[in-house]
Amino acid sequence: MNLLAQEKSPYLLQHAENPVDWFPWGEEAFEKARKENKPVFLSIGYATCHWCHVMAHESFEDEGVARLMNDTFINIKVDREERPDIDNTYMTVCQMLTGQGGWPLTIIMTPDKEPFFAATYLPKRSMQNRIGMVDLIPQIKNAWKNDQKRINEAVQRIKEGFSKSLQLGQSKQPLPKNITQEAFQNLKDRYDPEFGGFGGSPKFPSPHNLLFLTDYARIHTSDEAKEMVQKTLLQMRLGGLWDHIGKGFHRYSTDQQWLLPHFEKMLYDQATLLMAYAEGWKLTGKSLFKETALDIVEYVETQLASPEGLFYSAEDADSEGEEGKFYVWSREEIDEILTDEESELFCRLYNIRAEGNFLDESTRQRTGKNIPHLSEALSETEENKLSDIRQKLNERRQARIRPLLDDKILTDWNGLMIAALARSGTLLKEPKLIEKAENAFQLLLKLCKTDTSTLLHRIKDGEADIEGMADDYAFLIWGAIELYNATFDPDFLSEAVDRQKHFTEYFADEKHGGFFYTAEHAEELLGRQKEIYDGAIPSSNSVTVLNGSRLSRLTGNSDFEHQSEQILKAFSDQISDASAGYTFALYSHQWMYHPSYEILISAKELDDQTNSLIETAREYSGIGSVILLKTGQSAAQLETIAPFTQSYTAGEKPAVYVCTDFSCKAPVFDADSLKGLLQN
Repeated sequence: MNLLAQEKSPYLLQHAENPVDWFPWGEEAFEKARKENKPVFLSIGYATCHWCHVMAHESFEDEGVARLMNDTFINIKVDREERPDIDNTYMTVCQMLTGQGGWPLTIIMTPDKEPFFAATYLPKRSMQNRIGMVDLIPQIKNAWKNDQKRINEAVQRIKEGFSKSLQLGQSKQPLPKNITQEAFQNLKDRYDPEFGGFGGSPKFPSPHNLLFLTDYARIHTSDEAKEMVQKTLLQMRLGGLWDHIGKGFHRYSTDQQWLLPHFEKMLYDQATLLMAYAEGWKLTGKSLFKETALDIVEYVETQLASPEGLFYSAEDADSEGEEGKFYVWSREEIDEILTDEESELFCRLYNIRAEGNFLDESTRQRTGKNIPHLSEALSETEENKLSDIRQKLNERRQARIRPLLDDKILTDWNGLMIAALARSGTLLKEPKLIEKAENAFQLLLKLCKTDTSTLLHRIKDGEADIEGMADDYAFLIWGAIELYNATFDPDFLSEAVDRQKHFTEYFADEKHGGFFYTAEHAEELLGRQKEIYDGAIPSSNSVTVLNGSRLSRLTGNSDFEHQSEQILKAFSDQISDASAGYTFALYSHQWMYHPSYEILISAKELDDQTNSLIETAREYSGIGSVILLKTGQSAAQLETIAPFTQSYTAGEKPAVYVCTDFSCKAPVFDADSLKGLLQN
């Protein structure tokens, strides 16, 4: 066993029995490298990463490769999900040097953490245009001993290049007035009208694109945007990206048709897709989208929820050393489980073939295996017949060896799921979803918030560790705001305000605007970066634009909205250059600048009449609006958080005060009057 055996991360523990003398990230490893005058081999991955498993099996479990590594390097393993700050820094280096990124990420650097080589997956032996470990390591050893000048020159070039990345987010210009129309056009140009989604293969769900388009469709009454949302949501749900037997979405599709997925299932994908399907149902009224949203919740609850109600990180793509083995079926196996009539129906509708229904990626041959997928949505009659059939198959599938569960709990990803549950529960009128979000939020704060109000990033075995980063704050604040919107409990609004103030104190770039990824006192590697690109998940700065504008309107504190404006100005150059890469930032921009209402409902208690006013306000207030509820029970606390509410008192019946464009209307007292006011 190497030193990783003492770690909490499931990914690091996967490598605890490697013959490689792995160290966890820490000063002990770098001090040893300095003392022995060795370069550092840094390998970054995560527990459910298929190619990380491949490299581990080929090289890190191989005695010969391990001897080479131990002789030449001090070797460090990092879980990218535990330390996204380290991953972000060295992934930037890899993208600079190779033009691409991904995991496993391989970095070779000096004992002072200065990189001079970067790659992703490396095979054991050289193949095609990719150098192998057994060839690379001797070359590095020779260069380290005999050509330090060349290494130093490489280090210097990389540091100079990296320093340019630190200059991003320093613009002072507002975004162009037509930026959302430009982003829509860019998405339209990349849109796949046959299968939905954007681009060819591989094809990612990119839920923030769909959230942006959903609001764009509402604001501009755009049938084109609505169709892009509807088609993409439908095709993802029909294809193999969706697990038709056990529910939940896989990571992405390796093909254009959404058929052959990369099989891992990530918590953050379930969260953001839950929001997209709930909003898609609200936009289109398609019942399948609501059903899908609820099915996502069911999957998360059964497979990713901890006993207490927090959420684990992911399920692996691999089982028994083979990607997707848990999820695919042969025709013979289905015939064995089902009756002849059931099998014929299932195989016809789910496109099951004796020869298999997809091609092996490497051989391009059919394998005899099948991924269940639909050509069109099921009718009500078909769905009724197939529900029991799918249950039979699912029960049989549970007897297989299930992929690894990465059971660490991450504050940022839980914040995303809390926001998704609270928001979707409100949209779909499903109180149980809101209750799940409330429970998770309270437990998460109890475990991850320190006495000094600092957030911790990772929880494992009931213990929290690793100081929080920007995503932890931004996503948890988002969750708190959505919970306030769902429940009107001022505790959630108070927590959102407090976290935002702490976030500002330790992460804000006071000079240029925006928020750094790490706190001012955190370990600094090559420099403090700021994130704006909306990749697999929205960036912390994109989410903070939304949070700040909502908090400003909820509390009356314009400082929050000013922060949001400064973020958009700071990154205006990047967003303007490639608007389709920043769709959550532009989703937040739309929300912030669209004409909207601030609505305060003042009532003695939360009774049926008050609830009717709340539902009317939610239905007709539109994008960018906020709703506050002041009752006798919440008045004192709400007035502390939002002092402007002191002047709004409750009479014998509930009153609604509506403000827009810095002016307020006379109060109204019934749902019809409120509806008329908001519609006009």
